Amino acid sequence: MGDPTSGSTADSERYDVTDSVVGFAATLRAAGVPASQERVHALLEALTRLDPNRRDDVYWAGRLTLCSCEEDLPRYDRAFAAYFGDRPAAVVRGRRMLTPRLRLVVDGAARPDPADEPDAGETTAEGQLVAAASTAERLRHRDVAKLTAAERAELHRLLAALRMPGETRPSRRYRPAGHGAIDRRATLRGWLAAGGEPARMRYRRRSVRPRRVVLLVDVSGSMDPYADALLRFAHAATRPGGAPTEVFTLGTRLSRVTREMSHRDVDAAMAAVAAAAPDSGGGTRLGVLLKEFLDRWGQRGLARGAVVVLLSDGWERGDASLLGEQTARLQRLAHRVVWANPRKGAPGFTPVAAGVAAALPHVDVFVAGHSLDALERLAAAVRGAPGA
Repeated sequence: MGDPTSGSTADSERYDVTDSVVGFAATLRAAGVPASQERVHALLEALTRLDPNRRDDVYWAGRLTLCSCEEDLPRYDRAFAAYFGDRPAAVVRGRRMLTPRLRLVVDGAARPDPADEPDAGETTAEGQLVAAASTAERLRHRDVAKLTAAERAELHRLLAALRMPGETRPSRRYRPAGHGAIDRRATLRGWLAAGGEPARMRYRRRSVRPRRVVLLVDVSGSMDPYADALLRFAHAATRPGGAPTEVFTLGTRLSRVTREMSHRDVDAAMAAVAAAAPDSGGGTRLGVLLKEFLDRWGQRGLARGAVVVLLSDGWERGDASLLGEQTARLQRLAHRVVWANPRKGAPGFTPVAAGVAAALPHVDVFVAGHSLDALERLAAAVRGAPGA
């Protein structure tokens, strides 16, 4: 990391940035950037030769090692801004250090007393990358229902950087390729254009297209502590560049809110959803509403071959057997049924609620949905990641 006699380098050698880099890489993967283990090791190696206390060193080292194509660059910028705060220093001139409020805390060390913090005008090491986790990393495993207002605001920023590229499926269309099956028509047209003389062979392969995702978000009273975070997760999933996504809310009635989710600004989208689905906070009959979804939209094609995600705690006020029947019907139509249950993250959770017990045999993937880490795992399950 440069001359070991220099002051900044000597300070940086006291700390291990591994946890910070691993947490940032997880945020990138959730945003759709394939930050593999080999790339993470490359970034760690680069930071041993740079100064991790300098914001622009961290930014450019990560950009050069973790991004693999031009499409990754805007996602990287958004994830970097969400994880470390503000825009990268290389973009906003004059902000060369990591923001003080996102300083990482040394694992096992005492938190600094706010009264001991120096004045804003003093030169401090508040921008340093330290050993444990950043504010973002500490929030990853915290239950959404137990966050403070400040932590919830930080969670909203991190959810805004989340991306869900989705799973691809083979299309009926073909496209030219350098190898694969011979494209007879294109090959014959090439020969005719050459006056009947043999010309090079043409090949083709099936193109792929993203598989549709359908999100069914429970906004009933029992889901109040989680509904806002789950709706913001749904907003992140509907952004352009990801899989085609439909969003429905389940309250006292079924509401299709895909159009309301199309607002670029997440707060405007949340306000539009609240206006379109004013039944949040009440009871819900999951079986009845799931049947309505399948009758009106799912059977006609919206659920056919799609990844359908039910975000609910499974508290069924109606007939639990109806929920089981409709979940089985949904499984026959969909490519994969994923259930994200915020209560699953509680210690000692067992699926004994009538609604959960009835539906679970017909669910392909059952995950938690109570924290940022759980939502990242949910995004991985939606795109069909192995082991998700």
